[in-house]
Amino acid sequence: MEVPGVGVELEELSGAQVIAEALREQDVQYMFGVVGIPVIEIAMAAQAAGIKYIGMRNEQAACYAASVVGYLTGRPGVCLAVSGPGLIHALGGMANANMNCWPVVVLAGSSDKNQETMGAFQEFPQVEACRLYSKFSARPSSLGVVPTIIEKAVRTSIYGRPGACYVDVPGDMVTSKVHTSSLRTVPCCPCPPLASATPAAVREAALIIKNAKKPLVVVGKGAAYSRAEECIRKLVDVCGLPFLPTPMGKGVVPDDHLNCVSAARSRALLNADVILLLGARLNWMLHFGHPPRFRSDVKIIQVDICAEELGNNVRPVTALLGDVKIVVQQLLDFFRIEPWFYPSNSEWWLFLKEKIKANEELSKAMAVKKSLPMNYYTVFHTIQTLLPKDCIIVSEGANTMDIGRTMLPNYLPRHRLDAGTFGTMGVGLGFAIAAALIAKDQTPHQRVICIEGDSAFGFSGMEVETMCRYNLPIVIIVVNNNGIYHGLDEGSWKKMAELGKPSIVVPPTTLLPNAHYEQVMSAFGGKGYFVQTPEELSKALVSCLAQEKMPSLINVMIDPSSDRKTQDFTWLTLSNM
Repeated sequence: MEVPGVGVELEELSGAQVIAEALREQDVQYMFGVVGIPVIEIAMAAQAAGIKYIGMRNEQAACYAASVVGYLTGRPGVCLAVSGPGLIHALGGMANANMNCWPVVVLAGSSDKNQETMGAFQEFPQVEACRLYSKFSARPSSLGVVPTIIEKAVRTSIYGRPGACYVDVPGDMVTSKVHTSSLRTVPCCPCPPLASATPAAVREAALIIKNAKKPLVVVGKGAAYSRAEECIRKLVDVCGLPFLPTPMGKGVVPDDHLNCVSAARSRALLNADVILLLGARLNWMLHFGHPPRFRSDVKIIQVDICAEELGNNVRPVTALLGDVKIVVQQLLDFFRIEPWFYPSNSEWWLFLKEKIKANEELSKAMAVKKSLPMNYYTVFHTIQTLLPKDCIIVSEGANTMDIGRTMLPNYLPRHRLDAGTFGTMGVGLGFAIAAALIAKDQTPHQRVICIEGDSAFGFSGMEVETMCRYNLPIVIIVVNNNGIYHGLDEGSWKKMAELGKPSIVVPPTTLLPNAHYEQVMSAFGGKGYFVQTPEELSKALVSCLAQEKMPSLINVMIDPSSDRKTQDFTWLTLSNM
């Protein structure tokens, strides 16, 4: 086995080198982590093997970043953590990856094998703990089997329903030596096999669609992950079907497509009689498929890669088990033989377009308001007019994320990253770092725009130093309302604070008014902007987009009482309704 930079065959390798070589063999290209005893040598060996190592400021953000690599590339990134507390910090990222069905491999050091159960430094039952958050969790019995364990972790993370996998690395294994003749060499695992649905099920689904009076296609992030955009676009065009993307399904078919009904989301879900569910789950994000958000007699045609997901919460009239891309192609093949087109002048289309027009007019009216401080709609309207069509949008924060989803269109697949299925806050900066690294390697002029609520930014704000250290030209926009959901203006906050201890009288949702988050970016060499008007926001964003060598942060002050427009239903639907 040859080590990069040495160029000679070695009789022995260290454990760190064995791990790095095994990862390289499995086509791992990115590693994110926080180093310390006993994993420093692993990070150095990974760099020597040609794997890009990105040192983060927190293991949770490192794991978020590694999981986005898995989602965007189909091959897992690696999160490297130290033992005990380091791994525990990474568990949040593992859980988030598992819930989002994104592949990631976590490696963590652990106490020496000969000190097990003795109260060793940072000793913790890591393999057992990770089983709750992963598809696979293992501790190699010897250095000789490390390549086998690494291959299984990578393969398990991407095969079937993608998810997190964990490999435990005892400290004494990192520095110990092994003869190359003792290693089990394992070739790179191939891409996952793609399953197709049965022809009978495909035919049944197609006939149900043809007989629908009010059809709807729901496009989930599973469709984005499967690279199904071309065939789904063809299905929508060939059959004239209205479609609704989930938040991270946006861009699989462009948001500006004439058949997109995002602006009539509630009306579409409530009234559709047949729903073709493509890589989306009937969980809380789709209100479990239950009334009052759906018709009680709605017919669900469910397409999913995971058999266990079929029938969750609502029994489908037809279940199509297989890869979304392959199954949609099967449906297209049927409709080529038996052509069918849903009429654009139907009552259903007219009903949806009426709501689309009304909601768009309402949002536009709120967006053009000239009053200061700005509201969310004014901010997003200003941003939207300047963003490149191919930019990756990262978004988190309650109203910031929800309103941004409706007002910031996506034109390409896998170009929106947000809190996801787990509703995780604090993912934004880690997601943005990973997306920017991939863009730098594959599409150098593509921009990553990270739009954060002020509360969400606080979870991982120190990662701006990581961005500056690696010269990642990410544009962070903090939509600052001085609080979690709602805050207070500076005058109200001071009056309350004067009444007594802030911990007693200041509302729990309140953060420090007019906090200058842009100075955090400036402190590390990036560009920071504090803006209060649409004109200042436009000028700052133009300046940021012109800068391709360093990150920047725009701190946008808005009305602390600003809210989203009135909803037909609350976002969460009670499970017993």
